[in-house]
Amino acid sequence: MNLFNTDIHEIMHFTVPPLELFLRGTIMFWFLFLIFRLVLRRDIGSASVTDFLFVVILGDAAQNAMIGEGTSVSDGMVLVSTLVSWNYVIDALSYRYPAIDRLVSARKLCLIRDGKLQRRNLRKEFITVDEVHEKIREEGLEHIEQVKMMYMESDGEISIIKREDVRS
Repeated sequence: MNLFNTDIHEIMHFTVPPLELFLRGTIMFWFLFLIFRLVLRRDIGSASVTDFLFVVILGDAAQNAMIGEGTSVSDGMVLVSTLVSWNYVIDALSYRYPAIDRLVSARKLCLIRDGKLQRRNLRKEFITVDEVHEKIREEGLEHIEQVKMMYMESDGEISIIKREDVRS
């Protein structure tokens, strides 16, 4: 099919009813939201190759469930609009209502408290002791004992509060 010989109607007409696209998009958005909320906490900057591969494969697998037999530009526009709308609604509700923000955002997680590793929390996020040492060195510190608190923040970034009684 040559694009120049294609009727604009073929490109723009709905091949799947818009309500079905909205429902498919909504169901998959919330399903994927739960997966990402429960499985992937780290931000993309600290995601491993397997995390990135997981996201790519997940997107490809979800695509068929969302679009069904849809093939037109209009089908894709309704689906993308649905996903963007749900993302906007979550952001707006999270901003306005702290309870919703607590529900949809990961809480900070303590990794070091008063110079002591919180091994249970490290295991929970699959963070190795070597990764902790790397972050400590990035802050110009040499030893875990120099750290008062280390957190994995809700966005996946690591923050460190140095002990006041120790110089870096």
